[in-house]
Amino acid sequence: MDKLNFTKAALDKFPLPAPGIRTTYHDTKATGLQVRVSSNGAKTFSVFRRIKGGQPERITLGSYPDMTIEQARRLAANVNLAIESGANPAEVKRSRRAEMTFGELFAEYLERHSKLRKRTWKEDEVKYHQHLAKPLGTKKLSTVTRREVASIHSSISSAGHATAANRVLALISSVYGWAISAGLWESNPVKGIKRNAEQSRDRFIQADELPHFFAALAAEPNSTIRDYILLSLLTGARRANVLAMCWHDISFERAEWRITRTKNDDPQTVSLSPEAVEILRSRKPSELAKFVFPGEGKAGHLVEPKKGWKRVLERAKAIGFINALGKVAEWDAHTIEEVQGAAIVWPNETIEQYAEEAEVLGIDAADFELGDLRIHDLRRTLGSWQAKTGASMAIIGKSLSHKSVQTTAIYARLDQDPVRESVERATSAMFAAAGLAPKADVVPLKRKR
Repeated sequence: MDKLNFTKAALDKFPLPAPGIRTTYHDTKATGLQVRVSSNGAKTFSVFRRIKGGQPERITLGSYPDMTIEQARRLAANVNLAIESGANPAEVKRSRRAEMTFGELFAEYLERHSKLRKRTWKEDEVKYHQHLAKPLGTKKLSTVTRREVASIHSSISSAGHATAANRVLALISSVYGWAISAGLWESNPVKGIKRNAEQSRDRFIQADELPHFFAALAAEPNSTIRDYILLSLLTGARRANVLAMCWHDISFERAEWRITRTKNDDPQTVSLSPEAVEILRSRKPSELAKFVFPGEGKAGHLVEPKKGWKRVLERAKAIGFINALGKVAEWDAHTIEEVQGAAIVWPNETIEQYAEEAEVLGIDAADFELGDLRIHDLRRTLGSWQAKTGASMAIIGKSLSHKSVQTTAIYARLDQDPVRESVERATSAMFAAAGLAPKADVVPLKRKR
């Protein structure tokens, strides 16, 4: 047995064995460390040790000179430590070779989950090929680290695509979450990675968000905040105008609200849908009052209700999360109703309570996050739903009091009837998407005075 202190000079001088023969040299400093020399000149570091309760195993470390002697000794020390603790590094390497790659797992996820349960499965496929196939596709699942996933998220974000980065992160989380529920894997590298605060320049409430949003709004105990948010959505008016809405500017006969001064310094006539009129009628006090949303401050009216808005968004997230969890977990109607009740009162605590069960089933509460939604986005939401229901840009512009040189002449030729029809169609479409009957279910919103 050739034993010596491995040095670069010694390894470089090892003679080549005869064809078909490999010569083995043993290091005197690192237990079990060997160099095996082949007839073609290849020199390979390995550790040869008897595993506790088993046969001798050879664990290949790497090739010399790509791997230095010091690197080989450090790796050998790690292998020896693992063996002393009862592990079998050779078995670990064999298991890793048989382990699924992320690309293979994604293919399983796409066929067995995404295509069966998600109408947006094609978007999952596009995200994978655009952002994940190259960095993760061939990697074994155990080698995909949180740092690597965070790097992918950061890279997409740095390119100016903060929202897209969040969606890719959500996809990775969903893939691993499904793998956990299917018994294919045990952990999720996305856990703990902070998502971007998304820009709201083109943000509006999507169809699948409306049910959770309206349910959260219906549960808001402060009727002033609830009605302010609803009228902001149903009128599409700027938040400052809605906050300062005056009763003397409302015409119930014509179903109109006259804003005497807007951001553009021009008066605006807002068509009120039947749902908006119903809300206003329910708020109309018997005594004389100036503001629709009175307040106790100097302005005399409500100022932007940040805490109330935050409550609604947190509640909407919890309701959406519980609805999805209940569906996948196949809870009965009584259980869903009971947990939804808890989510309405304690949204964050309820999410935390069911987070572990949801992770096992591949459900991520972050997918129901509305924290990036701003009150101003309600204005954009009405315009977006007008567009969805066929309104022209001119109609949308007039209803929202947009102003530009190109559209001013067009607005001047438009009367209020087509604008009213567009607003009413958009309102009906939003309520339908939320699964609500406009006048019966939404307008009163189980109002609490």
